[in-house]
Amino acid sequence: MGPDSAPGPVVPWRKVLWERQAFPDNYVDVRFLEELRRNEGIRQYHYWAVVKEAGFVGQQLSCVAIFISLWLYMEQGLLSPEVLLSSTLICALLGYGLHQALMTQVESGCEPRTHLADLQSASIFLSFTFGFSPVLKTLTESVSTDTVYAMSAVMLLAHLVSFPYAQPSPPGSLSLNAALFASVCLASRLPGAVHTFAMLSCALLVFALWPCLLQKLRDNAPRQFTGVCVGVCLGGVGGLGSQSGGGAVLLTLALVSVTLLCPLLLVRLQRHKDNIHGPWDEAVIHEDLIRLMH
Repeated sequence: MGPDSAPGPVVPWRKVLWERQAFPDNYVDVRFLEELRRNEGIRQYHYWAVVKEAGFVGQQLSCVAIFISLWLYMEQGLLSPEVLLSSTLICALLGYGLHQALMTQVESGCEPRTHLADLQSASIFLSFTFGFSPVLKTLTESVSTDTVYAMSAVMLLAHLVSFPYAQPSPPGSLSLNAALFASVCLASRLPGAVHTFAMLSCALLVFALWPCLLQKLRDNAPRQFTGVCVGVCLGGVGGLGSQSGGGAVLLTLALVSVTLLCPLLLVRLQRHKDNIHGPWDEAVIHEDLIRLMH
């Protein structure tokens, strides 16, 4: 049989390249599409389940709004640093107790840290923050106020964008550093060093410790997690509304869009998803390369 002659029914086509056949390399027969698979491994989303997961994004927006509201109250002299510091300490102690109560038996057995180690870490951080508060207070004296506010807004936006919503415990280094940088910038514009210390302690509670507790609530108490997210969102809208009505309206629109409209759009667009898989896909190696190297 010559290379230009038509293939006969006696010689069947095989899907191999290492064997010379009387077919061109790009030849396929009618069985080629029998291995076609559509939407393989596609996860089916349900609206209220997506809304519940989007609540984490909404409450983080509200946490930023609560922090900004507290800073505005301190800047205007409506909130003393002693009250904020004592409230932060009480909330931290209550949150730590709740975090320990939510730990499962397996986590408790594998937890390497002790209560004394946690107390030492908190004491060291508070001591260093209190000692460096006068320095942080004068850190941005040579920078204009508009520049400080712009840097704070950009850093808080970076915090929200880079926050690890899927696994927020511990918070991502980029998001946490961005939030703390914005906190330092804002705290440097407060009247005194004690105000700076109270504001930075509050920032640690809001941006570093609170996500860890919320992750425990989502894993071990899903019903309470939903209620807490709603409460935080209401607190953010109320706190921002006491300072700016327009800001409260914008935050409300953002929360409605993130927690209600975006999940609805995701579920609606899911029906149009059409991924195809077949013999044309690239080969995937499933072997454990580390085990093979040893």
